[in-house]
Amino acid sequence: MRNLNFILIPVLFLGCAFAQNRDDQFRRIVSALGDNEFQQALDLLKPALEASPGNAELLAMRGFALAGEGHKREALASFLQALQKSPENSPALTGAIQIEFDDGNPAAIPLLQRKLRLSSDDATSHAMLAVLEYKQGNCAAAVPHFEKSGAILDSQLDGLHAYATCLVKLKQPDKAAAIFQRALALNPDDHKERRLVAAVQLMAHDSPDALATLAPLLQGNAPEVETLELASAAYEAGKDTSRAVSTLQRAISLDPQNVNLYLDFTNICYEHGSFQVGIDVINDGLGILPNAAQLYFARGVLLVQLADYDKAEADFEKSYELDPSQSLSAAALGLAAAQQHDFDRALAKVRASLAKKPNDPFMLYLQADILAAKNSDPTQPEFQLAVRSAQKAVALQPTLGVAHGVLAKLYLQAGRYPETIVQCRKALASDPTDQPTVYHLIQALRKTGDKGEIPELLKRLAQLREQTLKKDKERYRYKLVDDDPSH
Repeated sequence: MRNLNFILIPVLFLGCAFAQNRDDQFRRIVSALGDNEFQQALDLLKPALEASPGNAELLAMRGFALAGEGHKREALASFLQALQKSPENSPALTGAIQIEFDDGNPAAIPLLQRKLRLSSDDATSHAMLAVLEYKQGNCAAAVPHFEKSGAILDSQLDGLHAYATCLVKLKQPDKAAAIFQRALALNPDDHKERRLVAAVQLMAHDSPDALATLAPLLQGNAPEVETLELASAAYEAGKDTSRAVSTLQRAISLDPQNVNLYLDFTNICYEHGSFQVGIDVINDGLGILPNAAQLYFARGVLLVQLADYDKAEADFEKSYELDPSQSLSAAALGLAAAQQHDFDRALAKVRASLAKKPNDPFMLYLQADILAAKNSDPTQPEFQLAVRSAQKAVALQPTLGVAHGVLAKLYLQAGRYPETIVQCRKALASDPTDQPTVYHLIQALRKTGDKGEIPELLKRLAQLREQTLKKDKERYRYKLVDDDPSH
């Protein structure tokens, strides 16, 4: 987030903040500050401070003079020195706050809290404190101060975004939408801002308002794909499925390589039992994007609903073949992603941890998972090390479901199907929503010839996929807010 233009007290009015009825020299210093004659003020302050080195008011005035000359660090030191002498000196407190806030320094937080103890209704101080708490990720502390900042934020786009984002994080999207509308009022022609408002209104389950917000963007001849996608979601939320479908079809025609649009269409078809229609649309998508793993998985979900289990299983298998990362656990994938999918570097970090603590079950599991992703050849030493590592992890912590999951995967690759089934069931006992493990169980059961359970497992996998799609939509809308470039 850019620094906001909150200013507590302009230099022009500093004279009012200092004590009155002082000697001529004191009044000349105040006058120089008021006229922005900062060097003159510093010249006058030098002998005055030599005579009274501990005078908090003189130290505060020197701080403003130094700040006026651009020497902010020296100015801050002078303000803090004044506060040591007089902790409630308002000009010194004001000056220190302004410098620390402009630098985005959390050191301004206790200073602002002190200022609010002296003046609890200071809206600008509330706004500044709210922004700093937001930057520290402390939305629960920030929101009450945002509330007390009143109209101060109405001209501050970044401040309004911070306020609304905090409300989203605190699961108050209805209040967040109202704040984002205040931000939109600052620039009503900004398409991204308008979509942001609509996305939050959808999070608040207010589809009529979302459509009203999007209306100006939908009236033109060439609405943007992102707008159409949001509008489709709003129509569907408002039970206007026909318009949701036609809007989404228009978006697909404009951007036929956008996988998310096909997934949106799949979701609508799933909700309304139009499974074959969804399959036909995905077939069109696969004609354009033949290597889109998500589309194969989505088609498999719909095929399950038609009880076409063999084709569904084939689609799931193709999906995993195209995107092996789906078989990585979330934790290990996160680690690998942090290393730009450099498994060797990720492995080095895990091994460094194991060197210090060789019986850490979670690190042993991570080592197994990364090795499994790196090498799927059961004859290779790395694969065998992965098996031993996973076995040790589950022995040390039998309740570590993810370790059972990776061990199941390794056993499956090694052709140890009965053992795969045992490990899959243990993993699913810990996390029934683990989609890769459900799939591995299906594969292992098929290999052993025990196919009676497979149709129910395929239905379970399809349901889990649909739940994931819905969660992904909510996360996407949240991400629109949290990743807004103005933050």
